[in-house]
Parts: sequence; structure tokens; C-alpha cells
Amino acid sequence: MQKYILLLFLLGFAKSQAVFCQTYQFDKISFFEDTSLINATLTTDLVHLERQRNKEGKQYPGHFLISLPGDNILDAPVILELRGHIRKVICDIPPIKINFKSQKNSELHKLGSLKMVNQCKVSKTYEDYLIREYLIYKMYNLITDASFRVRLMKLTLTDSSNNKKPQPEYAFLVEDVKDLAKRNKCRELINAKVDPRETDRRQMTIVAIFEYMIGNTDWGISVNHNTRLIIPATDSVSRPFVIPYDFDYSGLVNADYAVPDENLGIANVRERLYRGFPRTMEELNEVLGIFKKQKDAIYDLIKNCGMLSSSSKKDMTRYLDPFFETINDPYSVKDIFINSARNN
Repeated sequence: MQKYILLLFLLGFAKSQAVFCQTYQFDKISFFEDTSLINATLTTDLVHLERQRNKEGKQYPGHFLISLPGDNILDAPVILELRGHIRKVICDIPPIKINFKSQKNSELHKLGSLKMVNQCKVSKTYEDYLIREYLIYKMYNLITDASFRVRLMKLTLTDSSNNKKPQPEYAFLVEDVKDLAKRNKCRELINAKVDPRETDRRQMTIVAIFEYMIGNTDWGISVNHNTRLIIPATDSVSRPFVIPYDFDYSGLVNADYAVPDENLGIANVRERLYRGFPRTMEELNEVLGIFKKQKDAIYDLIKNCGMLSSSSKKDMTRYLDPFFETINDPYSVKDIFINSARNN
């Protein structure tokens, strides 16, 4: 009798598992909408990857495992590629691009090819930099839907050759630009050399003011530097929308390796410089209204972030305070965003 009950139990368990496998489907849109912290493990030959960091375009095999809410564990072989410029040189493990597409029968293949931002070095200081940059992406999500979504992970980097101890750290994945474009009923404009004055005027104003808010000058439209372009899918004559990314050189992050371009005439990245073109007061007031409306939500992102120390939270809010004081003063708005704006 006991054997019969055990057999029924095992058959029922197997059936439930089969139903689970058939019904559970990974959704990449929901993946980036979810704000919960997830656990992940990336396994590759870390020693080889570090030694070959200067070989442009070189790919490395790896394995990615992720634990999602609801006890759902997904894993798949992946292809890794180092990316970045300065961080590729100075970081222990440079930023990585993960190609999930090689394993078609894995649910993770739906993610396509994603940029992963990991800690430059394993230390509390560099953990702080990463969390700050992650929050900047979340701040920009509050300002506009034409922005990259990100998903924060507690990541364990595991060396497949067993020559290095596993490295637990924070990291985040950045939404694929194609998915961002699709969300906004657009398509990506690839490798286009576009003058910033030829982009969508309102969206360009939002980008320039946001970059000013966070103290970032490390971007450029015409040279495709830390920006992407998308254009309405059904309207080829519309001006493209600018999508910024990579905010580690901003004053709000204040990384020790971040230095401004000497041609900009600012002493350090904490010094704000508006790099947009002039707008009318009407245009500015309309866009600045968005920032004012989202001020409390922006501050709440910092306040409610459990990964930041109290001193880091104070530093971030104190850096943002002058910006919000500025945009509430019409004379300062005119001086910074009109009189001191770019003219070429």
C-alpha cells in the first residue's frame, strides 16, 4: 500500500513538473519591468578573459544562471564579449556584453544580446558607483519612456578554470535597444551621423537637461558616443529620438576614474555644464515641469535604496538639490539653458 501511495505521489509530482515546464514562459518585457533584486551566476574562464581584454571583438564561452521570483531558475550557455573603453582598461572585469541567443531551446534566448554593467572592482567604493549608476537609469525612466530599462542582480562571477575564488558583487542588465524602440513604436537608427539639432527637439531638450542634472558631459550625438537613436517605425521623415546611456562619468556617480574632457573647461565631473542648444522659455518650462513633477520620486529612489550607505544617500541628494533650486528660478533657467547654451 505504501509503495502504491509513493508511486502515485511520484507520478503526480512528475506531472506537475511537466505542466510547469509547459506553462512557464519567460517574458523579457516583464523581466525589465520587475524591480526586485535577482540572484545570478556567470561562469567563464575569468583568468583568460582578463588576459585577453585588449583583443577587440574576441568572444568567450560562458554559462549564465538566474534565479527569478517564484523559485524559477533558468540557465543557458552564453557568448561573452568585453565592451567599454576606459573601464576595459582599468577594471578587474570590464563591462560585458552577453549573447543569450546561442541556445534556442532556453527561455533566456529571448533576452537576445544584452549589455551587463558589473562592478569595476570588488570593493564597497565600486559597489557604490554601480548602485548610483543603476539609480540614474531608474531616474531617467521616471522622466521618459524613451529610456533604457535595467534589472539589478546580485551576481556571482565564477571562474570555470577554478583559478579564482567566486566573486559576489552587484551588476545590472541593460534592455536591448530593439526592445526599447519597439516599446516606443519605433525602430533603431543604426550608425547614423546626426547633428543634435536635427533630432526630435523636445526629446533632445529632455536628454540635455537630464545630463545636466546628473552632471554628465560624457556624451555626443553626432559621434554616437553613449547615445542611441530611434525613429518612429511608420514615419521615416520624423526626427530621431536620442536615448542616452552609460552614466558612470557623471558627477552624481563621482567615480574616482572619471575626468571631464579638458576642452570643456570644467575642473571635475562634479561641476555641471549644460551641453544642449538654446530653447525658448516656453519649451524649457514644459520640459522642466516633468522634472519638477518627478522630484519626489527621484529622491525616493535614493532614500529607499537599501544598497546605499546613509553618507552616499546624503551625497546624492545634496548634489541634486542645486539642480532643483536652479529650475525653480526663472533667471537661472534663462542664464544656463539659453544664454549659456551651445551655439555650434
